[in-house]
Amino acid sequence: MRYINTPNFDHKQSDKIGILLTNLGTPDAPTPKALKRYLKQFLSDPRVVEIPRVLWWLILNGIILRIRPRRSAKAYATVFTEQGSPLLFHTQAQTDAIRTQLQQDGVENLVVDFAMRYGNPSFDSVLDNMFKQGVRKLLVLPLYPQYCASTSGSSFDELAKNFIQRRWLPDLRFISHYPDYAPFITAAADKIRQYWQQHGQADKLILSYHGIPKRYLLNGDPYHCECYKTSRLIAEQLGLNKDQYMTTFQSRFGREEWLKPYTDETLKSLPAQGVKSVQIFCPGFAADCLETIEEIGEENKEYFLHAGGERYDYISALNAEPQHINALCQLIKDNLQHWQTNNSTERAQLASLLQREKQETT
Repeated sequence: MRYINTPNFDHKQSDKIGILLTNLGTPDAPTPKALKRYLKQFLSDPRVVEIPRVLWWLILNGIILRIRPRRSAKAYATVFTEQGSPLLFHTQAQTDAIRTQLQQDGVENLVVDFAMRYGNPSFDSVLDNMFKQGVRKLLVLPLYPQYCASTSGSSFDELAKNFIQRRWLPDLRFISHYPDYAPFITAAADKIRQYWQQHGQADKLILSYHGIPKRYLLNGDPYHCECYKTSRLIAEQLGLNKDQYMTTFQSRFGREEWLKPYTDETLKSLPAQGVKSVQIFCPGFAADCLETIEEIGEENKEYFLHAGGERYDYISALNAEPQHINALCQLIKDNLQHWQTNNSTERAQLASLLQREKQETT
């Protein structure tokens, strides 16, 4: 087996701690060609689609990749801006803000970067760059508050795929979830509360999460439970009773049953129940993307208003807002406990020892 080596490594180089943020990914451009490349990588992941590989290969390549790229490209074209994909520039802004905040907090010898599970920047390219800078301890934070095998689990798979090729492995810490992390819950609740202060409160608050097949829940995935836990904690901070909010699941795909209640079907039914105004927040999305901006912000709005609703507000994701950045930085620092951030002395001692051994053998 050939391993990724580090030729001409400088043993006097100071070790660094790497902070790697990860998110799902985005196509490079809102074009059918770019979408086909992105969707093929995304939908080929066995963590995402858990059906027999041969059958799924035929469906994916024979049907989906012939039809969906053009349709998806039109949707992405509505959310791309001069800065590019919203998920990409929001994640970049989060990374920059976290790096700055950690430096201001006195955390030394850090390399802070982000990678996308699908698309660019890729895990391989970012990890290569981090290790070249001397990263020997790596903390990975997938930006999915609630654990799901299709997201956090898949991120770990991609990380492991890279690591099995490497000669020298770093110390590793992996934050698989944070659905009840108090600073995150407070940031989400305060975001909603601030929106209420500016725009007033609707009849009902809907907390919408990305859906997964119900089969995954029955097979032991904790995602469903963690979403409900996040919702309950946010509602408690807001002082809401059970009639004032609800948890729903969006973005289902295919014909099998997914987690219920479905966001779109719920919105179509609420006006007939006397709910004329709703506000929607998505606590499972650390950054705005196609699913929040277009699907929740536009498509589901049409469903609700067409069904007789009178007011529909989408409350944007936490993105790089200061309270969210503070929460993520605190989460990172909590998980950096007992990791030395500056061991240049130890590196120098090791280099001196190696030099003496070299002299003794010559």
